[in-house]
Amino acid sequence: MSDSLVPAALAEQYFALPFAALAAVLLDRCLGEVRRWHPLVGFGRVVNWVEGWANRRSLISGVAAWCWVVLPGVVLLFVVRHEASFGLRWALDVVVLYFCLGARSLSEHAEAIALPLQAGDLPLARQKVGWIVSRETAALDTAGVACAAVESVLENGNDAVFGALFWFAVAGAPGALLYRLANTLDAMWGYRNARFNAFGCCAARIDDALNWLPARLTALSYALLGQTRQALRCWRTQAARWESPNAGPVMAAGAGSLGLCCGGAAVYHGRTEMRPTLGCGAAPGAADVLRASRLVGQTLGLWLLSIFVLSALLCAVQGVWRA
Repeated sequence: MSDSLVPAALAEQYFALPFAALAAVLLDRCLGEVRRWHPLVGFGRVVNWVEGWANRRSLISGVAAWCWVVLPGVVLLFVVRHEASFGLRWALDVVVLYFCLGARSLSEHAEAIALPLQAGDLPLARQKVGWIVSRETAALDTAGVACAAVESVLENGNDAVFGALFWFAVAGAPGALLYRLANTLDAMWGYRNARFNAFGCCAARIDDALNWLPARLTALSYALLGQTRQALRCWRTQAARWESPNAGPVMAAGAGSLGLCCGGAAVYHGRTEMRPTLGCGAAPGAADVLRASRLVGQTLGLWLLSIFVLSALLCAVQGVWRA
């Protein structure tokens, strides 16, 4: 490549991606999730069909099924993107990342829970929080609903936003798609019960691996945007007690950053589980659900800024190296 082409090549390589990320985030902010014909809804139907005939309650069948439903789409996107022109490649990045993000949806769910809580409509708040958590919500009091909502908003900040954004920054649209499909499979197959314990093990472990670094960057971001020292202390002392290796750091740091105390008893499938404490401070209330949502929004802004800065630094380093 001639010296005259170096700046253009660097600009395409390092600056197209952050602008694509910004465009996808703005699309999600303006449009939200597609209400009809969302690709992930169709993917979920395919996943249910595959599980129906492939689930032999063995690890091997789970690995084969995971590869069958995830890899063809990711490989096809990689090939199409590789052969596409710059403009088409950029457009693909924007559209794919848009479909992988759920920032506005998460904010809307948080508001749908907080508003009834603030108005004293506990039955409606229980119903709304039941849409985003797996625990039983029929007997939750106001603090229980708020706690469940805060935990879910903080955890899903990583699962629905930052995990996809991280892998997009690493590998473009194929990386974001790989993460989103793997995360969806974990949500559908990653249960420790007779039906999925062996079959879903692959989906759960791959999701854990893909989320390991994004979750810790999310936890660090939450800490930096709130009560930093307290958040880091909660992360260090509480996260390891949590069953999930990635949800623990995210929720402990997030709750500590907000000055809230989460965790405690929760009912799953008719059985009460005593979960470790997360964070420290007062029990969450209705306003804290919105505070958790704002923390996710602020973190998204920080991540976008970081992607732009890192892209500029990489461009500068490469330019110096080539010179």
